[in-house]
Amino acid sequence: MLDIYRKVPKDLTQPTYTGAVVSIICCVFMLFLFLSELKGFIATEIVNELYVDDPDKNSGGKIDVSLNISLPNLHCDLVGLDIQDEMGRHEVGHIDNSMKVPLNHGHGCRFEGEFTINKVPGNFHVSTHSATAQPQSPDMTHLIHKLAFGEKLQMQNVQGAFNALGGADRLVSNPLASHDYILKIVPTVYEDLSGKQRFSYQYTVANKEYVAYSHTGRIIPAIWYRYDLSPITVKYTEKRQPLYRFITTICAIIGGTFTVAGIIDSCIFTASEAWKKIQIGKMS
Repeated sequence: MLDIYRKVPKDLTQPTYTGAVVSIICCVFMLFLFLSELKGFIATEIVNELYVDDPDKNSGGKIDVSLNISLPNLHCDLVGLDIQDEMGRHEVGHIDNSMKVPLNHGHGCRFEGEFTINKVPGNFHVSTHSATAQPQSPDMTHLIHKLAFGEKLQMQNVQGAFNALGGADRLVSNPLASHDYILKIVPTVYEDLSGKQRFSYQYTVANKEYVAYSHTGRIIPAIWYRYDLSPITVKYTEKRQPLYRFITTICAIIGGTFTVAGIIDSCIFTASEAWKKIQIGKMS
C-alpha cells in the first residue's frame, strides 16, 4: 500500500527500435554529464577577494626581497646596493646574502641578492655609491632577471604580477642615465584546501629615465626602486565543490535525463501508432 513505485508486468510493455535508440542516446548523454561533473568535483576552484588589512602580522614588519640584475658594462667592484626608508634606515653597500658574478670577461657584473625591507615607503637602488673610487663614466645599462617580494608562489591557476619587472631590458638606453622604477606593492595571500596560508606580494610598476647630476656637476647614475605599500590585500582561496552538491547534481542529471527521454520516446511512439492507424484506414 505504501509503495509509490508500482511495477508494470513485463508482458504489458512493448519494446521498440525508437525506444532503444532513445535509450542509447540517453545513456551516452548521462555518461557525458556525469564525467563533466566528476571533473569539476575533483578540480579545485580559486576564489579571490579583496580586503583592507595587513595579512602577515607575524613578519615583524619586514618584507623579503629577491633581486637579480645584470649590468654588462659595469665592473663588479663598482656595483653596490643601497637601502633607505622613512623609518630612518640608510644602508650603503649592502652585502649580506648577495653575490656578484663577473660578466663579459670581467667588464660586466651580475648582482644577485636577498634582503629585507620595512613595511614603510622607501627605496633601494643599485649604484656605484659604495665604491671607493667613482668611475668617470659609469654605464648603468641593465637587464632585470627577477625582482620579487615575499614567498615564492608557483600556482598555475593564479595569474599575477609577482615578477612584473622580470625581463625588463634597458641595454640600449643612455649609459649615463638613471632609471626610476616606481613600485606599488600589493600584499597577497594564498590559502590552500588544508587552510595553510602563504604570504607573497604582487606589484605594479612605472618607470622613467633621466640624467642626474651631483652637486659637483658629475653624472652619477643609479637604478632606483622606489616602493610604497597598498592597503588593499588580495586573497586567493582554494575551494572544492562539496560532496552533497555533487550528489544532488548527479541525481538531477539522471532524473532529468530519464524524464525528458521518456517524454520524447512517448511522443515518438504515440505519433508512430497514430500514423499506423491512418495507413490502415486508407487501406480499408
